[in-house]
Amino acid sequence: MQLLVQSLSNTWQEIEKTPGVCGGDARIVTTGIPIWSLVNYRLLGAKDVRFLQDLPHLSAADVANAWAYAEAHPEEIEAAIARNEEA
Repeated sequence: MQLLVQSLSNTWQEIEKTPGVCGGDARIVTTGIPIWSLVNYRLLGAKDVRFLQDLPHLSAADVANAWAYAEAHPEEIEAAIARNEEA
C-alpha cells in the first residue's frame, strides 16, 4: 500500500531527483548515491548486506527505499543503467 501511495503522489522518502545533480537521476538524498547504481550493483550479484558493508553511510532504510523506488520505476532505472554503460 505504501508503494502505491508513494508512486501516485510521486514522493519518496529520502529519494530525490534534482537537475544537475547525479545527472538528474533519482538518488538517495543523504548519500548522493543514484538508485540505478544500487540496482546495477545488485544485478551484478551484490546482496543487501554487501551494500551495507561496502557503503557504511548507507542505511537499511535507504536500501529498502531504493528497491521500492526501482520497483515502481523500472523503465527509468533501466534507461539510467543503459546511459551509464554507454559512457
